[in-house]
Amino acid sequence: MLPTTVIVAQATAQKKPAVEPKAVETLRSMGAYLRSLKEFSVQGEGSRDEIVKSGQKIQINGTVSYFVRAPDRMRAEINTDRKQRQFIYDGKTLTVYAPRMHYYATVNAPPTIGAMLDSAQERYGLEFPIADLFLWGTAKDGTSKLTYASLVGPSTINGVETDQYAFRQPGVDWQLWVQKGSAPLPIKLVITSRDNAAQPQYVATLKWDTHAKVSDETFAFVPPKDASKIMIVSSRGRNP
Repeated sequence: MLPTTVIVAQATAQKKPAVEPKAVETLRSMGAYLRSLKEFSVQGEGSRDEIVKSGQKIQINGTVSYFVRAPDRMRAEINTDRKQRQFIYDGKTLTVYAPRMHYYATVNAPPTIGAMLDSAQERYGLEFPIADLFLWGTAKDGTSKLTYASLVGPSTINGVETDQYAFRQPGVDWQLWVQKGSAPLPIKLVITSRDNAAQPQYVATLKWDTHAKVSDETFAFVPPKDASKIMIVSSRGRNP
């Protein structure tokens, strides 16, 4: 016969909801805080798994830096083992520059960062690393799709005290480490794809400067002398 304490613990565990309200509330509070930031920079260092023909997972390392002035200025600098890219958005146009290849392209863009990210992905197939940073705290935060959400426990990431959370939605498991205190910033993110049998992961650790002063020149692209302008072909089958 099981001790009473074990029976009570099992009953409590069985009653625990799959989607814990506290975990969802933390996600929403974090999103609201992110949307309150008007000017900031964030640097992410991480890796992603690439599945080769043999089925083996190969780790690709890289960094991404964002410089943001909400709601209509953003610069992203991406450097990985495979590519270098710069994205410069000034509220009217989005420029993509490939330093190694010496080419760039400029297209018209919507008047907000969120709308620009949607347009870039939908029209041109351009994806930005950790783009969820700009979705949390909006109607597209994905909380309605959660099938599991739970507090894992406290954790320290590079000297920052955080709480670790685990989430699940169709096809994806993800973990999030949120800074404790009055500035609930995301400090680490792990995304695992369950749609692929190899379950590749993307991991990023973030360093924030919420008091950054970003100059106007940051969002102005001046083509280098050796750069050639090209056209991005729309994924819809027509040019922009």
